[in-house]
Amino acid sequence: MVRKMDNFLDFDDESLYNLDSAEYVILGVPYDGTSTFVKGADRGPQAILDASDSLELYDIQYNHEAWKSGIHTDRHEYDLSSPEKMVRSVYDRVFHFAALGKRTILTGGEHSVSVGAIRAVAEKHSGLSVLQIDAHADLRDSYHGSPYNHACVMRRAQEVANVVQVGIRSVCSEELHNVVAENIFYAHNIHGSSDWMEKALGRLTENVYITVDLDGFDPSVLPATGTPQPGGLQWYPTLEFLGKVFSRRNVVAFDIVELCPQPGDKVSDVMAASLLYKMITLWDLNKNR
Repeated sequence: MVRKMDNFLDFDDESLYNLDSAEYVILGVPYDGTSTFVKGADRGPQAILDASDSLELYDIQYNHEAWKSGIHTDRHEYDLSSPEKMVRSVYDRVFHFAALGKRTILTGGEHSVSVGAIRAVAEKHSGLSVLQIDAHADLRDSYHGSPYNHACVMRRAQEVANVVQVGIRSVCSEELHNVVAENIFYAHNIHGSSDWMEKALGRLTENVYITVDLDGFDPSVLPATGTPQPGGLQWYPTLEFLGKVFSRRNVVAFDIVELCPQPGDKVSDVMAASLLYKMITLWDLNKNR
């Protein structure tokens, strides 16, 4: 049985997860109020914490130990009574840590948890770009009666930031008028190539918020999401692209959302935890750029 973890990487030394000394803060938002297919994303944040127990602190790929900079796991309880209250609750918490100068990571939960975080970061960092890795465009103005549905998150992001979309392979006709053609990199167009990476990077401004919907990955790599789609991204090309972003842009925050844990299958949980630590590692390597 997997042990329930209280903090990412399960540090024993309080100095490594104490808020005052930690450079990185992980916020888990267990919200699944507007998902429309497979439910269970509310269990994603805890599943990522639990799976982090399987990770080595030393990253062999990058020859680095980012844990030494301190990673605090925030245990705040959010108001999840409605999409609107959830967005405001997340906004307040992210803004709080941004004001403290912490490098903030959000885990979900469904994708709508990103809205409040993006708004908070956009207030602090002018000219913000949002880099979205995702299977879905999420550009509906409203869905199932709410502008804060998970299918609307990038439309809300467009209201405060420049949005660049990577790995997209599902768009409905009503979203097409919100698509910015030069900012969207469809999975079928970038498959088997790396030329797109420089083009996507060129569409990003200096300050970047990264939102990773895990269904951006192919289901053969990460099956446990609420809305899986075939034809998605692979592990190493995605890390290659993220490495370029962290090294050449000022990443101000990021999130990983839409993990929908499945009983008896920990592959997706471990991959999500691994991605989180890889992204912290890339951030840590480039924090003085």
